Amino acid sequence: MDRFKRVPIAEQDPKVRATNFDEVCLGYTEEEAIQEAKRCLNCKNKPCVGQCPVSIDIPRFIAHIAEGEFENAAHVLAEYSALPAVCGRVCPQEEQCEQVCVLGIKGDAVAIGKLERFAADWARHQGIKLGERKESNGMKVAVIGSGPAGITCAGELAKEGYDVTMFEALHEPGGVLVYGIPEFRLPKEEVVKYEVNSLKNLGVKIETNVVVGRTVTVDQLLNEEDFKAIFIGSGAGLPIFMGIPGENLNGVFSANEFLTRNNLMKAFREDYDTPIKLGKKVAVIGGGNVAMDAARTALRLGSEVYVIYRRTEEELPARLEEIHHAMAEGINFEFLTSPTEVLGNDDGWVRGLKCQRMELGEPDASGRRRPIVIEGSEFELEMDTVIMALGTSPNPLIPATTDGLELNKWDCIVADEHGQTSKEAVFAGGDAVTGAATVILAMGAGKDAAAGIDKYLKEKNS
Repeated sequence: MDRFKRVPIAEQDPKVRATNFDEVCLGYTEEEAIQEAKRCLNCKNKPCVGQCPVSIDIPRFIAHIAEGEFENAAHVLAEYSALPAVCGRVCPQEEQCEQVCVLGIKGDAVAIGKLERFAADWARHQGIKLGERKESNGMKVAVIGSGPAGITCAGELAKEGYDVTMFEALHEPGGVLVYGIPEFRLPKEEVVKYEVNSLKNLGVKIETNVVVGRTVTVDQLLNEEDFKAIFIGSGAGLPIFMGIPGENLNGVFSANEFLTRNNLMKAFREDYDTPIKLGKKVAVIGGGNVAMDAARTALRLGSEVYVIYRRTEEELPARLEEIHHAMAEGINFEFLTSPTEVLGNDDGWVRGLKCQRMELGEPDASGRRRPIVIEGSEFELEMDTVIMALGTSPNPLIPATTDGLELNKWDCIVADEHGQTSKEAVFAGGDAVTGAATVILAMGAGKDAAAGIDKYLKEKNS
């Protein structure tokens, strides 16, 4: 065995997967997982653990896999993470735990994410129940939002014996895991629903179709329904647009709406009565993971897809794995290009994009080289549909209906490292605090806030 070379993982052929919504990555077999796990050096100082937002004891769970002790590996993961099968698929390990893997200095880092996925999937297939709950302490805690931050916070508090109720605005729990990430990256029935059901096994109650700020307010939950603390994990679901002419034409979507229609409302399935109207040529504006998700979804719905990005391939913020998958599947990329207007026909539908070419100047505040317009470079692209994948910000509804909740200049809720907000008994974390970020960072915030709530309530009742 070459210790510096990662065990390859099976994937669907690009030409085949571009026509279906089945999961792209097929996962390790038991033999492959053992072989990959044996590459781990089991370092004493464990640099990988320090880079994990939920502090998983990575060498410990990998050591169990190396010995063929898959159930033990799953139990180790369950000590730290409420969503191991999800994180194994969508967490950017290459920028976190795997980035500091000692083997990565001279060769390939250990495939930590793929091994996490393997252990979680194995436990699910074997029907093993994970996580234990302490005796009930009788204290009620409300969790607003059922995305990664809310799920993690609810799970941690339930294990400590709290009576947790989770409120979700949509008709399915899971937040961005169900409405934002496509089926081909994260299977909903098999993976997400299973991990949400694990919360119910811990005693968490989930109420869907509850829009906090409309159905009920934060103050009503505290004062009328006897919740002793509240965690706000409502995410960042408000789409950002460019502010250019033509964005109100028919055929212009936010990536949020487009992906929600496909992932949550199942527009890609012929047996669902919730189709989506998509043109033959689709432009996706943006270069992040959401842009890749939107582009790859549109491709699978039968469109010719172009990703429009104002910098070069080198500056694309999406995960390298997602970029490679998109390119292999046949997505077209227009780099150093910025739209200036969405063009419409006489019937009010998109007919094209007016764009201009860019060149890169000096680095901006993000550290990336700033795109500069090349004068006289305007041109048009013929398009039927435009999807804006430029990021999202928190929905203002909860802050607008909650007295004493401080916001920053980006309209994000202000919270300290323990999730405590400016309002007594109210905690927050995830994208509602940071703006749009990753699943694992939201989970880390949910875990920190759960510890903060536990400490707050124990001190208050001591």
